[in-house]
Amino acid sequence: MLDFFTIFSKGGLVLWCFQGVRGPAAACTAPVNALIRSVLLQERGGSNSFNHEALTLKYKLDNQFELVFVVGYQKILTLTYVDKLIDDVHKEFRDKYRNDFQQKGTLGLLNGTFDFKEDFLRLLREAEESSKVRAPTAMKTFEQSAKSQKTVKSMIETRGEKPKEKTKNKKNKGSKKEVSGAEAAAAPKAAPDVKQEIPVAAGDREELTKDEILQKNREEFFRKRLKGGEKSNKSPKPDASKDKGKKPRVWDLGNSNAKVLDYSNSTTNGNADTCPVEEYDPDMVLVDPDHEPGRLRDLEYESEEETEEEKVVHNSSSASVKKGGLGGMFGMLKGLVGSKSLTREDMDPVLEKMKDHLIAKNVAAEIAVQLCESVAKKLEGKVMGTFTTVTSTVKQALQESLVQILQPQRRVDVLRDVMDAQRHRRPYVITFCGVNGVGKSTNLAKISFWLIENGYSVLIAACDTFRAGAVEQLRTHTRRLNALHPPENHSGRTMVQLYEKGYGKDAAGIAMEAIAYARNQGFDVVLVDTAGRMQDNAPLMTALAKLIAVNTPDLVLFVGEALVGNEAVDQLVKFNKALADHSMAQTPRLIDGIVLTKFDTIDDKVGAAISMTYITSKPIVFVGTGQTYCDLRSLNAKAVVAALMKA
Repeated sequence: MLDFFTIFSKGGLVLWCFQGVRGPAAACTAPVNALIRSVLLQERGGSNSFNHEALTLKYKLDNQFELVFVVGYQKILTLTYVDKLIDDVHKEFRDKYRNDFQQKGTLGLLNGTFDFKEDFLRLLREAEESSKVRAPTAMKTFEQSAKSQKTVKSMIETRGEKPKEKTKNKKNKGSKKEVSGAEAAAAPKAAPDVKQEIPVAAGDREELTKDEILQKNREEFFRKRLKGGEKSNKSPKPDASKDKGKKPRVWDLGNSNAKVLDYSNSTTNGNADTCPVEEYDPDMVLVDPDHEPGRLRDLEYESEEETEEEKVVHNSSSASVKKGGLGGMFGMLKGLVGSKSLTREDMDPVLEKMKDHLIAKNVAAEIAVQLCESVAKKLEGKVMGTFTTVTSTVKQALQESLVQILQPQRRVDVLRDVMDAQRHRRPYVITFCGVNGVGKSTNLAKISFWLIENGYSVLIAACDTFRAGAVEQLRTHTRRLNALHPPENHSGRTMVQLYEKGYGKDAAGIAMEAIAYARNQGFDVVLVDTAGRMQDNAPLMTALAKLIAVNTPDLVLFVGEALVGNEAVDQLVKFNKALADHSMAQTPRLIDGIVLTKFDTIDDKVGAAISMTYITSKPIVFVGTGQTYCDLRSLNAKAVVAALMKA
């Protein structure tokens, strides 16, 4: 049974609505609004179904008349006729009111009255009856199965038959060996022996008694053991080669004195005075002076390359027109002039190339398919503009979809949230999580430097109590950050401090103590560093969910590297699933944002940014672009899309 069926324009005007369940007229408003916000506006139309609380919504787009058809029903029901119903209603509604849409346009939608209830009920009855006609496939009877054709005699196995079958196989193998010319030439005498021995052995086994067979098997066993002993006595050579050992290679231009190359000094470990301080270049400012204070620099956007590509495409098209003469020119004009509706057949070749291009740029294969499917649904039936090709139309629609995906629903403004936490006299808590080796501690230090540059004090909580050297790494970063921003420059206030309890302790407890310490000491921000963990490690994922549930941080950032492809989907899906499964709260806390690291190592293969934001619908808050504290950027959606679409 359907909960509702509604037809509305893409401008938001409801044309017709049917409610199958008693209740307020606004019962379908919340699910449809969620569909618009989460799917239609976010360009996630790869699938035609959407789940909202206890309802499943299926929708269909009419791009020619800018209409949306939505049906909603209970999630627990399996209604097989819904797809057929929505197609039939779409076709019936279009055909019935086509003239009103074409002649009156927008006024036809505003002033028109759509009496469609009787037609809808008729189509609903037909769809329900068609689903009942198809009876479920019955199971096969025993007489229809292949097993019933077998006789009892064919299933009985006797001892005497097995050796005969084996001898037949051996005969066949021996005959194959004889056919090959190289083996027959190399061993002409071996083949006849095999032929003669096997039938004799088979014949003997049929005639000999059990005692004689046992005696014969023992003789064969002792003969094999004797042969093995002779072989082992004949090869005592490897012992001599073991005594030689492996000699180190001496390079001609190398230095044989190892002391010259030893730069380590045991006295410098843990000493703040002898630790080399990172040089601070005032020209390498972290923030962008042209924008509002505290805002990070955007990723570089190279627009000249796009204009060059457009010029190349334009020149190639003009050259092809000259070659084709008048016939080619008229053919091109026929393809370019508007008033042509796009069909799936027109778009399929272009979308296939776009999908391969996205996968080559490191977009996860599943995401690339869904993106192309979303673009196809968005453009199918749409009338092309004048002097536009199918390729340019599809490419433009894909670019718009990618930009929309990289600008999710919620924008994370860390500095604004820190100021809000200051007004409430509490520290702002950020938790970093992710898999092993993606750069959580390094980028935590970069974000600390950025916060100190904006005048906020930072407490780093060393909650990675598993990896050897994790606490020492954070201690080194703290020492260097304090050297770059000494207390003398901030009225005697220490801007960054490390809170650690060593190794093997409970991470959730350390984070709780660090937050309490920051509240008492007046720190503005607490950055919680957690241990790297694979998404399949259930105990560690449970510990992370416990840390987040107990301490309720203001921001949970997933740190992922830009080098991953399909793995990004698996990591984010399983991290979110683990946080939801192991949380005791009714509304579990999931990932709030993404830190994309190692962005300087991928050139134009920036597909990981698309995969991560598409899966989570969360923004990329920070982008790591290097190894120094200043190499931190904010995401520029146009720059990423330009790199992604570059050939």
